[in-house]
Amino acid sequence: MNALRELRRFWPLVLLAAVASARAAEEYSFDASAYEKKPFEIGGYIQLKQEDFALNRAGAFYKLNYLNQPQRDDLGRTTGTMELVGKLRYGIGTFDFHTHSDLQRDQLAHDYDNTLFEGAYSIRPDPRLTMEAGKRTLRWGKGYAWNPIGFVERPKDPNDPELSREGLWMANSDLIFHREGALQTIAFTPVLLPVGNDVNSDFGASGHLNPAAKLYLLYRDTDIDFAWQGKGSRPARFGMDFSRNIVSNFEIHGEWARIQQFTRPVTNSAGAVTNQIGNATSYLLGLRYLTASDTTYIAEYYRNGTGYSDWEAQQFYQLVNNAFTTGNGMLLQKALSLSQGSYGRPNPGKDYLYFRAQQKDALGIVYFQPSITAMMNWQDRSYQVTPELLYTGVKNLDLRLRLFLLQGGSLTDFGEKQNSRKLEFYARYYF
Repeated sequence: MNALRELRRFWPLVLLAAVASARAAEEYSFDASAYEKKPFEIGGYIQLKQEDFALNRAGAFYKLNYLNQPQRDDLGRTTGTMELVGKLRYGIGTFDFHTHSDLQRDQLAHDYDNTLFEGAYSIRPDPRLTMEAGKRTLRWGKGYAWNPIGFVERPKDPNDPELSREGLWMANSDLIFHREGALQTIAFTPVLLPVGNDVNSDFGASGHLNPAAKLYLLYRDTDIDFAWQGKGSRPARFGMDFSRNIVSNFEIHGEWARIQQFTRPVTNSAGAVTNQIGNATSYLLGLRYLTASDTTYIAEYYRNGTGYSDWEAQQFYQLVNNAFTTGNGMLLQKALSLSQGSYGRPNPGKDYLYFRAQQKDALGIVYFQPSITAMMNWQDRSYQVTPELLYTGVKNLDLRLRLFLLQGGSLTDFGEKQNSRKLEFYARYYF
């Protein structure tokens, strides 16, 4: 309720800007009867997942995460999940929601969580114009595993990029124009994302509205986006992306982002931390290729401008080793604090390669899709390989088996992770 009260304060600004733009648009005819929809829809899935971890007791993140806990070589975890997705339509308005609930249990603890991933009310007074306020997950960027221009969203999990994510409270609108010629489509998306003590508090410093915007162009069959986020809870940033099909089965894409005056904490092995302030540039280049035999290949290179070089990461890992070797409580607390920040991100390095291959209807079995995914830290050459089996031949049921294999030496990205292997199986039923 507090979040909704915050949004009501600035909703008129987005409404005013969007309506002013809509008045300048061309006349548009629309047959609503051809698109009649049910007034209420609800669906979702329930899932049971089993994970078995082989723990990397020599890894820095194992040492920190299992500090003052019983030491283990393995861990089994069972998770039950339910997600509900629904829409309620009345007139030109629609309320939609997406909830996430899970119950998790392993040998050390059990926990449950109920989270509203999305919940927003939108109105569509014209086919070209949509305005909404609430909690929303925006998806900016063309990258598959990473999105450097995802300025107003929580980051993807590169291990499962298509996994649903929790949104952020915001007000936004979409204004779309279609025209003849080389420039076929123009779409403008303004956003206001407030941050307060109880609204989007994990986005950054409180007391800011955080304006952002995206301009989409479809130019000569090339998708192009220009994105911007103003200075506020986070440093100002801007960027662009593109995607184009060279031929029908071969697509290339890319993203580029610039963050201004970004603060990055950097430590040495003795625990002396300096805050480096400067502009950071991130970019991504990728491709997607579908063969005649229905094999899909995805490859990406990601340059993380806010990440740590191989040498900088080694300093952090040596700090952890020093803290545990000496038993220095102050060093332990400093290492633990750094691990919960930028050093503890899923991909804290500078340069990553990503590759995925998936085969449809393999071995002549309809709905059977094996795949393999590989991710490498290019600077230290550590990597992760994930073979996967997916079967969707039973109506409304997905069965997936994955094995994560991490490989890397001491003081490397994947070599210092908490786990050295993980076996995962889930059954997901849609309703």
